[in-house]
Amino acid sequence: MQSSVLAKKAAGKPHTSTKLWIRVLQHKYMYLLALPGIVYFVLFKFVPMWGLLIAFMKYNPYAGIAGSEWIGFENFIDLFADSKFYLMLRNTFALNLFGLIFMFLLPIVLALMLNEVRHEAFKRINQSVVYLPHFLSWVVVASMTFFILSSDVGIVNKLISEAGHETIPFLSNPNYFWGLLTAQSMWKEAGWGTIIFLAAMAGVDPQRYEAAVVDGASRWRQIWHITLPAIRPTILILLILRLGHMADVGFEQVLLMTNPLVNSVAEVFDTYAYTIGILKGQISVGVTVGMFKGVVGLVLVLASNYIVKKMGHEGIY
Repeated sequence: MQSSVLAKKAAGKPHTSTKLWIRVLQHKYMYLLALPGIVYFVLFKFVPMWGLLIAFMKYNPYAGIAGSEWIGFENFIDLFADSKFYLMLRNTFALNLFGLIFMFLLPIVLALMLNEVRHEAFKRINQSVVYLPHFLSWVVVASMTFFILSSDVGIVNKLISEAGHETIPFLSNPNYFWGLLTAQSMWKEAGWGTIIFLAAMAGVDPQRYEAAVVDGASRWRQIWHITLPAIRPTILILLILRLGHMADVGFEQVLLMTNPLVNSVAEVFDTYAYTIGILKGQISVGVTVGMFKGVVGLVLVLASNYIVKKMGHEGIY
């Protein structure tokens, strides 16, 4: 008797796959809008993942993956035993730490400043000015840096020389390299990063500010007690995602700014993978470096998301 009742209930409920297709049909235009993004991630993110098998092989391009020799974790052991490994680890995390401190905070500060501008025309002009560098390629940025800071033709060093002082080797002194790359990234990307924070600030109820004014709160108090708490979830999510890229450095930027005099502070995992994997043809080692970076990023995302949720905030999942 009980089994027949359960069978009737099960028959009356639509199957999970059926419910899924019903939901898809109900929101077909939303899914159609998301289709190009889904196709992109499937083709360029998920399908190539099977190529990670190369990291466990002595890969031969002529034999392919099926014909290459399987060597297990030997490539990882060789990577960790490489004399450059800890140098690359230090340089990579140092550059990302500089970026985390300055590049992550600067868009928040810019967004707060732009949000306080009341003259709409002036605000839009400033937004456009700070956004524009994002659309310049790193080749252009590196060229501009060379013409501004180089010892031979740099404008800054020409002014220093005319003032009767010795020129400063900005581009060839290892002590300036990390700061120089951080300054480039701040100039190029900080304005673009403000878009997300400005969008989050736009969702704050204006009545909260009006109530704060009635209570006598200053503009600083309004920012501290209303604006910042309102964008805190956005800040935390972007921080978690940023930590997932702690093993990544802008390859193109570093490659363009590197020279033999700064190799000790410029050698990072991205440039090493390019040198060893493309220039020297050791594709397995290059894939190994990429897989190591991915695992480090995954661990940092999971750990930071766990900590954020333990603190009582929402994570990314």
